[in-house]
Amino acid sequence: MLRLESLLASGRAAGADLVEIFLERTDHLGVLAEQDTITNVSPAFGMGAGIRVFLDDRDGFVSTNDLSDNGLIQALEQALGMLGLSHSSKTSGPFGGLKVMRDFAIDKMDWLTNCPSIAEATLKLLEGTSRLEHHGNHLQARRGSYSRDWQSVLIAASDGTFARDIRLHQSLGLNVLAADGEHRAGLGRRYGTSDRPDDLRQWDADAAAQDVCTSVGTMLYADYVEAGQMPAVLANRFGGVIFHEACGHLLETTQVERGTTPFAEKVGQAIAHEAVTAIDEGLSEGAFGSLSMDDEGMEPQRTVLIENGILKRFLSDRAGELRTGHIRTGSGRRQSHTFAAASRMRNTFIAAGPHTPEQLISSVDKGLYCKSMGGGSVGPTGQFNFAVEEGYLIENGQLTKPVKGATLIGEAKEVMPRISMCANDLELAAGFCGSVSGSIFVTVGQPHIKVDSITVGGR
Repeated sequence: MLRLESLLASGRAAGADLVEIFLERTDHLGVLAEQDTITNVSPAFGMGAGIRVFLDDRDGFVSTNDLSDNGLIQALEQALGMLGLSHSSKTSGPFGGLKVMRDFAIDKMDWLTNCPSIAEATLKLLEGTSRLEHHGNHLQARRGSYSRDWQSVLIAASDGTFARDIRLHQSLGLNVLAADGEHRAGLGRRYGTSDRPDDLRQWDADAAAQDVCTSVGTMLYADYVEAGQMPAVLANRFGGVIFHEACGHLLETTQVERGTTPFAEKVGQAIAHEAVTAIDEGLSEGAFGSLSMDDEGMEPQRTVLIENGILKRFLSDRAGELRTGHIRTGSGRRQSHTFAAASRMRNTFIAAGPHTPEQLISSVDKGLYCKSMGGGSVGPTGQFNFAVEEGYLIENGQLTKPVKGATLIGEAKEVMPRISMCANDLELAAGFCGSVSGSIFVTVGQPHIKVDSITVGGR
């Protein structure tokens, strides 16, 4: 603590408005199974520090793996130099010392030792790929993957912030490729949770494999969808990836700073249909994007982004508050010590509505039902296109034949007002999000939603 306080006091004495130190240790394990063989085991360990200094509305950031006194001082000097400040040997100045540590790690010290061993992980993955073979037909490739990420962090800042935490994320994925003559289909599912060392042991490999194989078997012989403008019903869980990518990023203050969000001046105005309420929070137990504190030492909160179609607020971190005036929301996140924190999503979802999924489907005369979404791309101002991994035609209010090759194309500011119905079956799904502060663990989600009109790319 004295070492950290000395660094913080020195930075303040040099003229910085605020100095922040982020320390971490990491322990990663990745395992890959292909067919009935473990083909890769990749452990990785890391440690380091990120030092950020603020002056007016500017900041300088430097990371280092050298945690010696000289290494940390050198990093501080470099960060100060970015702002035209010179390191001072003084340890006195406008710094009142660190507060009593908020220790969120105290009950998590045994998490890493309680996680499955490499041997357990490999056996569980091989069980998964074996069950794929049992349930599937015409399978050309079967893959299973497991990832375990443990991180210990400590954050100290010259405003008195002093906090420690341990994070644990585990994820599992199953992927298959099926082929029969000219017919091809590929499909995958991923499952992920946080803060639960026993989760791999509880994973139902047979049920997961059956789910994947049922879907890929259906899509193998599906016809290609015809392109056009039509209504669409998007399923719950990972269907929320479109809101996350196309709209959620536009509600981060990083986008306000860059001038790339069309919603910058829209707080208090309607940006979506009145059926839409959207929330970002870090509180749901076990969810992939949950956290005890963000990477700036602030506890998370439930942030209502959109309420009944009205934009309420943006997600903001320390720099976002400084530069845009939007109050911090506990959303300062980073992949590791090599990145400065930025405003990022946590568990982001469209809230449940009053309808049943069947009511949404029955309201469509002719359209598309998107049971699961695949990959896609998003432009800087919310233009998107996402592949539909598993889709079905809706005809006369009923699901009929499966279709493949569909792509949903649109722009957030145009599509959000067209989400006219939300069902009562909200579910969340684990995912990864890449942005200015690296790749982080997030949750996407929604109930079934109906989009009155969207461009569907196809044949």
